[in-house]
Amino acid sequence: MVFTSHIFVFYFLPLVLLAYYAVPWKRNLLLLFASYIFYGWWDPRFVALMFLATLANYVCGGIIARAPHGSRTRHAALVAAVAISLGMLGFFKYFVFAQSNLNALVVWFGGTPFPVLQVVLPVGISFFVFQSLSYSIDVYRGESPPVRSLADFACFVALFPQLIAGPIVRYNTIAEQLVEREHSLDKFACGTALFILGFAKKVLLANAMGAVADAVFGAETRGCLDAWFGVCAYAFQIYYDFSGYSDMAIGLGRMFGFEFLRNFDSPYLADSITDFWRRWHISLSTFLRDYLYIPLGGNRKGPWRTYANLAIVMLLGGLWHGASWVFVIWGAYHGFLLAFERWRGKESVYARLPRQIRVGFTFVLVLFSWVLFRSPTLAEAGAYFQALFALSNADGSPALLAGELYTRGNVGLMALCALVAFQRVQAFDWVQRMSWPRLLLVLAVFVYSLLTMFVQAFNPFLYFQF
Repeated sequence: MVFTSHIFVFYFLPLVLLAYYAVPWKRNLLLLFASYIFYGWWDPRFVALMFLATLANYVCGGIIARAPHGSRTRHAALVAAVAISLGMLGFFKYFVFAQSNLNALVVWFGGTPFPVLQVVLPVGISFFVFQSLSYSIDVYRGESPPVRSLADFACFVALFPQLIAGPIVRYNTIAEQLVEREHSLDKFACGTALFILGFAKKVLLANAMGAVADAVFGAETRGCLDAWFGVCAYAFQIYYDFSGYSDMAIGLGRMFGFEFLRNFDSPYLADSITDFWRRWHISLSTFLRDYLYIPLGGNRKGPWRTYANLAIVMLLGGLWHGASWVFVIWGAYHGFLLAFERWRGKESVYARLPRQIRVGFTFVLVLFSWVLFRSPTLAEAGAYFQALFALSNADGSPALLAGELYTRGNVGLMALCALVAFQRVQAFDWVQRMSWPRLLLVLAVFVYSLLTMFVQAFNPFLYFQF
């Protein structure tokens, strides 16, 4: 089930809200039941997988909480939680990738490849595995108390607003809210407005830019201008797709009394790659920082160890996004840039230029990374880079040159996307102070977005695959 569907908007969400506020007791249990229905709508079999991750970390977290500090039992329970969680993620997400690479090596040495076992990737597995594992780690570190019941913990892991595509909600940020949280009309109104604006980002902007990006990236040939137009379209698609989903998730959380942390902070206004990762997918970057970079030693063991740690974290961050060498190279690219800026004292080579130019340079560097992120293979990424730098002999795809790409609507939407993306005040900030004029504007946007949703055939969520 997706947020931008009539089933969710007109049936699932109203019924869950009605039941939630009509029955003021056992609300976590109600949300758990609703969340399992939400997740099971795609494939009911994988509800059991999510419950297995939940149960394993609940049991391990309980053992950690009861065992004396420094005991082997405590350490063994943490190791078990990490092994079970990452083992589950590794099998479903990387087993086919590992098989394919092993077969490539076997063939290279003249052997016969093994049969490849096909594994279905459960939607959102990276998110619910990371979230459930954060509980065991937080309890082990003494940063959070043990959860009071399995139902509350299962509710935390399965909570449908952020279940499928984040943001990654860490247990220590929500532990107290599972026990008691505030419900108010202002909070509900703010959450509703944020959900609607995220809904509009997805339906009106991300989907339109996605159609443009697919046309350019899918073309057999493309000219230099086509390539730049296409990668800009993809940059706006992935931003409005994911930030829109995050806005909807945070807004839905507020409607049920939860406060989730901000996940985007005007990332295309970053003036360095270091600054970009402070602003983009904040829940993932802070998760990797706190649970991987710092345990590896962070910046405490000398400069070269710091550069190596940054590279390792970004390589694994690339793999987190997908089992493909393209994502590995994408992670290596960002890891190199982060290490290089750290070597310079967290400054880019263009740090002395005016801020507007620094932002422009950073945006171009990010665009290069999006070419890798969007391309199915390294060969296709290479061909796209050739087009970007006018190194190919193609003048452009006939379909693109026929006027299907540079329509008034596409160019106008591209300009609107840029105008909104390069603003300091984003939807998360704008809804903090609701007024009647703002409320009427939000309702008008929602009506227009709903009408658009009904006539759209293109409605993917990019981060569902992660």
